[in-house]
Amino acid sequence: MRIDPLSDPNNKINPLNIDSLSLLNGKTAVLPIGSEEDLTKLLLYEIIRVKQLVQQSETTPNNNAPIAISILSELVSEAYNSLIDYDVTLMRKYYDLLQNCD
Repeated sequence: MRIDPLSDPNNKINPLNIDSLSLLNGKTAVLPIGSEEDLTKLLLYEIIRVKQLVQQSETTPNNNAPIAISILSELVSEAYNSLIDYDVTLMRKYYDLLQNCD
């Protein structure tokens, strides 16, 4: 009897069983320890999400939260710099901070 490892529909090709687009789909993703590549992707998705949130806030009529917009913009900038420097400690910090931005 031959067993085909890809025959199980519950098995995902991704070895970490993380949906790379889970943040964009509104789901939460589990971040395993030591997976810097996935941390990079997840942080980038959070940066994009918060940038879109800032853009929506800026275009809202009667915008009464300019301080919040400037704080979020600075947070996105610092998170992006942590990606460029590939500082994993800062990347985790900004990932956690950006996740809570709504």
